[in-house]
Amino acid sequence: MNRTTATLVALLVPVALLTLVGLAALWPEGEPPRTGIVALEAEYPHGRVVSAVEESCAGTNEDRRQDGTIPESVPCTVATVEVTSGPDEGERVEVWAPATVRAPALPTGTEVVLTKYVGTDGEPDVFAWYDFARSAPLGVLAAAFAVVVVAVAGMRGLRALVGLGVAFAVIGAFVLPALLEGRDPLTVGLVGSTAIMFVVLYLAHGFSLRTTTALLGTLAGLGVTAVLGLVAARATHLTGISTEEGYRLAMLTGQLEGTALRGVFLCGVVLAGLGVLNDVTITQASSVWELRAADPHASRGDLFRRGMRIGRDHIASTVYTIAFAYTGAALPVLLLLQVYRIPLGQTFASGEFAEEVARTLVGSIGLVLAIPLTTAIAALVVTTAAVAREGAGHGHAGAHVADGDRDAAVLRDPAAGEPHPTP
Repeated sequence: MNRTTATLVALLVPVALLTLVGLAALWPEGEPPRTGIVALEAEYPHGRVVSAVEESCAGTNEDRRQDGTIPESVPCTVATVEVTSGPDEGERVEVWAPATVRAPALPTGTEVVLTKYVGTDGEPDVFAWYDFARSAPLGVLAAAFAVVVVAVAGMRGLRALVGLGVAFAVIGAFVLPALLEGRDPLTVGLVGSTAIMFVVLYLAHGFSLRTTTALLGTLAGLGVTAVLGLVAARATHLTGISTEEGYRLAMLTGQLEGTALRGVFLCGVVLAGLGVLNDVTITQASSVWELRAADPHASRGDLFRRGMRIGRDHIASTVYTIAFAYTGAALPVLLLLQVYRIPLGQTFASGEFAEEVARTLVGSIGLVLAIPLTTAIAALVVTTAAVAREGAGHGHAGAHVADGDRDAAVLRDPAAGEPHPTP
């Protein structure tokens, strides 16, 4: 083991051990306690529409017209549904569809999901509309995504998909239950994110100095993101209860008067930065390795400057990606604000938008700072490793290896297993 590898191992082994200790200490112990308002006991059986007809219902406040008046009657849809799963399979029930769903949208055979409220104290069970059943088309779409990824990226794409599955397993088995159990959200987010990055990066890209460099840059970016998120949440008085989902969660967990939901916001900031940080750090590390392959005699300073030229383009495109992704997701809310004619500055300073703005800006700062840091580490590692290997070649086989062959050996890519061509 040369000095470069030993240094990287010395940096990462303590982090890996701390992650394992954190997982063991924070691992949820069982069913999370329920406090505050308890949710009704419900089941979600699937069903198939037998028939759907439109009727006339009394208008409600939700049907208010633009002039402020409430219509006396509005069209509504009642659907007869045959339950196709659970203990009530084969039973036919009538449910009211949402106001936005009309009878033509419910032809015979449409698959839907129902809510079954279990009756208590002799009361009968009650069925209600929940949603359309979308598992089948979404499953086909997911399968198509997997096929395309494997077809284009080969085994590396397959390993990336396996890593994605592991990441969601960590979130589902550790992060979410630990948060509901009352563990410190920011610590849970950092421990879970670090564990995910160790698995995902090495699984997708292999064990190599290049991957280890990207991992170091990613972990540094996560640390910056966590610190900035904590400062931003306190400075902007973010409570995590600015949305309907946050308020409902606060009620169901009894956290309306505490700061636990702020911690959930911070955990979300850390998790949100994983994908983009992984992308930029592995790209920067690979760029520096390829630059070194193209010019074996480039100095660390040259590699850093050239790598940062690539990194600056990546920063610009990533900033657009984050901004447009959020804009697309929030488009209905933005349109509603246009209807309300709320001033733009006041809009972005409101609780719901402030959380998203803070999350986006904090994550962006973390990934922008991760780019020069990863580039600097990569330039240091690739040149140091090359010098060490070249020295080993002189000491053991220098008399029998030509200069060109030795350069190829120095530039061997541990992840690919083949040397890069040299000029």
